[in-house]
Amino acid sequence: MAVYTEVSDEALRAFLAEYALGELLAFRGIAEGVENSNYALKTTGGDFILTLYEKRVDPGELPYFLGLMQHLASRGLDCPLPVPARDGVALRELAGRPAAICTFLPGVWPRRIRPQHCAPLGDALAQLHAAGANFAGQRPNALGPAGWAPLLDRCRAEGDSVPPGLVAELDQALAAVLAGWPAAGPLPRGQIHADLFPDNVFFLDGPAGQPQVSGIIDFYFACTDLLAYDIAVCLNAWCFESDHSFNVTKAHALLAAYQARRPLTAAERAALPVLCRGASLRFLLTRLYDWTSTPAGALVTRKDPLEYLRKLRFFMRAEGPSAIGL
Repeated sequence: MAVYTEVSDEALRAFLAEYALGELLAFRGIAEGVENSNYALKTTGGDFILTLYEKRVDPGELPYFLGLMQHLASRGLDCPLPVPARDGVALRELAGRPAAICTFLPGVWPRRIRPQHCAPLGDALAQLHAAGANFAGQRPNALGPAGWAPLLDRCRAEGDSVPPGLVAELDQALAAVLAGWPAAGPLPRGQIHADLFPDNVFFLDGPAGQPQVSGIIDFYFACTDLLAYDIAVCLNAWCFESDHSFNVTKAHALLAAYQARRPLTAAERAALPVLCRGASLRFLLTRLYDWTSTPAGALVTRKDPLEYLRKLRFFMRAEGPSAIGL
């Protein structure tokens, strides 16, 4: 479910009157997504996405997210471009929620990841990092290392029901990851997506049927952090098979394409294994919290935290950068 706030016909028409987008032709809710209410909007001016930002999004952070998308799009990245109203302001209010209209991006996200997806992904991620280099905004990573111990503490009462012994295993892993976490100074920092899962990347077929990235969406976890951490998130999200094995061919394709545009520093290469462990922990902990705290019957699809426990165990055993595709 991804429509939490319903929009009446009257409210929508009044809202659209503030824009120069033409006449309304079609309007429907989008089922995918979990954070905000999203609608597909079609007018005589084209296709758009209308987003109403729900309670889990801090309204004070929306100027950063929308500003980052504007900045990246202006530098050639295929990402949603916020559409300003007639007064030049993109962020508005609809049905009691902050709201914005963004451009529609063609393409589909891949349900089955192939190595051919990973090279264009790596190139697009490097392009994102390069395009964001001179963006003036800053946003701390609220789900970075400083947030993991408090999140684990909130899962202690129910965590061992997910399976027995999970909390002790996570305590041990967290201590090891934090002890090995790189200091910020030597590693390049910048604007990162921080949630670049397959359902946030659209593809179209290019020459000879090879997939090409046609759009990157959902920047509402974006933040200012280590660039290599964004790569670690992608290695977690894109490079494991359905049997939970790590596909080093996919990882190598992703990393090689990324480095063709932005070579990693020696410090980044050395740090990447622990960054991968940290990314596994981050998604394991947020999934575990949702799994143990979501009330029965809630209209939310909970994601299995054990998927990321298996990934964490792999990365905890991985010896050196070569084990993860470098």
